[in-house]
Amino acid sequence: MTIMLGLIIALASLLGGFYAMGGKVLVLWQPFEVLIIVGVAIGTFFVANPMKTIKDTMRAVQEAVLNSVPKKRDYLDILALLYALMRELRSKGRNEVEPHIENPQESEIFRAFPTVYRNRNLTTFVCDYFRLIIVGNARAHEIEALMDEELQTVHRDQMKPYYALSAVAEAFPAIGIVAAVLGVIKAMGAIDQSPQILGALIGAALVGTFLGIFLSYALVAPVAHKVKGVREARLRPYVIVKQSLLAFMNGAPPQVALEHGRKTISASDRPSIDEVENETMNSGGVGESAPEMKGAA
Repeated sequence: MTIMLGLIIALASLLGGFYAMGGKVLVLWQPFEVLIIVGVAIGTFFVANPMKTIKDTMRAVQEAVLNSVPKKRDYLDILALLYALMRELRSKGRNEVEPHIENPQESEIFRAFPTVYRNRNLTTFVCDYFRLIIVGNARAHEIEALMDEELQTVHRDQMKPYYALSAVAEAFPAIGIVAAVLGVIKAMGAIDQSPQILGALIGAALVGTFLGIFLSYALVAPVAHKVKGVREARLRPYVIVKQSLLAFMNGAPPQVALEHGRKTISASDRPSIDEVENETMNSGGVGESAPEMKGAA
């Protein structure tokens, strides 16, 4: 929504200011300049990136347009899921928790939190590290190092659309110059024509430079920045899992371990201690855990 609003403001200011200066707006409509610039940009984008990254970039742009970032409900679900699993592991032991980890698709615990369950990558992340906890041979600092390595890998993968779009944004001004040069070549071929015709051809050529700069700095670069912000926000649940599980492995009670994860959430989206407490109690938590949580605050 903000992307569309921003583009409307930018275009209205651009065209309105140009018209107010006495410019003829229709002069800016040069479809063949647009074809050259956009076509070359798309072609080089395909040359530079594998098909997997191209498809992921399309998804990333859609996520940016829709602002598909985790909301408070998503954070409450991941915290409640972690609490349910940690509580099961502490009270019932390995054998009763293992079926939930080995087959989350059939687990009542996972299916109770659909926002987490539908995210297969996050579900796999949770299951992998609970499996390591169940095995019991790994130390907390070893798990932390492994988590950091995986999070770096996930971050690199998630940022590929951002780098791909940034490369296109950097190339647009140069591509605009290429289109302008082609327009000048065309104008030079009509050097014997009247000043009116020659002036129109030179003006059309200069539109190429304008379009390249405008598309770079007013469209693709801002969208790339938005993609980066959205993708980084979508990685936040992984950090919550990491901090909560590390605290649990170091001996913190489940409700206190959740506080370690809750503190990693941005203040604008962070649920309160009471909200987390109510959520965990409603999902099978116990009332006596509340003092632990409030004591940690």
